[in-house]
Amino acid sequence: MSHFGKLEADVHLNASAEQMHEILCSNPHHIPNITPTKMKSVTKLQGDWGKVGSIIVWNYLIDGKSRVTKSVTEAIEPEKNSITYIATEGDILEHNKFFKLTNEVIPKEKGSAVHLTFEYEKLHSQITDPHYLMQLISEITRDIDSHLNQGQGHNEEHLLGKITVDVHIDASADKFHEMLISKPHLMSNISPANVQRVSADANWGKLGSFFTVYYVQEGKHCVAKDVIHAIDESKKLITLRVVEGDILKDFKCMDIIIQTTPKEKGSVVHLTFEYEKLKIDIPDPHTLAQVITHVCRDVGSHLAL
Repeated sequence: MSHFGKLEADVHLNASAEQMHEILCSNPHHIPNITPTKMKSVTKLQGDWGKVGSIIVWNYLIDGKSRVTKSVTEAIEPEKNSITYIATEGDILEHNKFFKLTNEVIPKEKGSAVHLTFEYEKLHSQITDPHYLMQLISEITRDIDSHLNQGQGHNEEHLLGKITVDVHIDASADKFHEMLISKPHLMSNISPANVQRVSADANWGKLGSFFTVYYVQEGKHCVAKDVIHAIDESKKLITLRVVEGDILKDFKCMDIIIQTTPKEKGSVVHLTFEYEKLKIDIPDPHTLAQVITHVCRDVGSHLAL
C-alpha cells in the first residue's frame, strides 16, 4: 500500500489576500504574538523572511504539548500569494518521511480564502493522516484574520468550508466503487472499529435512496442518515448528502463526495467534504474525515485480498 497522502482545506477570511500573504510570507514571526496559545515562537535560522531558501523553526502547541518543526522555504509565488515549506527536521518527521505545506491566499469579492495543502509520505500505513495539524493551522489562520480585522464580524461565507483527502488503496477503482454502490452493509464487518452498522433502503445504489450509518467518532457512538445526491458511473463518483443525525448538530449542511480513480497499482479515493457550520467557532470536520479515511483504507485492504 502506498503511504503517500494529500490533504487540503479552505479557510474563508475577512482579510484581503495581500494582508494575509504579507503575514504568512514576510512576518510569520509575528504570529506568536497574535495567537500565543497555539504558536509559541517562529525563529529564522538562515536567510531572510519571505525569501526562498530561508530556514525557519516553528514551535507550536498540539493538545497543550509543545511541538517543533524546522522547515526550508521551497517556493514563493507572489502573483498567487503562495508560499511552500518543506519540513527538514522535527516532530512532524517522526511519523512522515516527507512533508510539504503550501499556503495560497485567493482573493474573493469579500475578503479572501486560504487554501492549505499538505503533501506527505507516512512511514507506515498505521500512522494517522495529519488532520490534527490541519485543524491547528486553520485555527491559527482565523486568529490572524481576527487580528487584522478587529471589530469586523463574520459574513455567511466564513461558515462555509471544504476539506479534501486523497486515500491510496490497493483495490481497484471498480471494486471499491461497487462496494459503495452495492454492498455498504458489509462495511461494519470490514471496519468494525469505525462502523457499527449500515442500514439501507431497498433502492440502495440508486439516486435518491437513503441509508443510515452508525459509526464511532472520537470514542463516541454517532449516527448519520444520508441520501445519494449524485452518481457518475463514468467517474466512479458518488455524492452523499447528510439529512439527519449528529453531524447536523454543528453543521447546517454537509455533502461528502467520494471519487475513485484508477492507478497503475490500486487506486486513489478522493474524498471531498463541503459544509456550512452553524457557528464560526465550530471545528472543521477533520475527525469525521479521519474516520472515513480509515474506513476507505480498511475496505481497500479487504478488497485487495
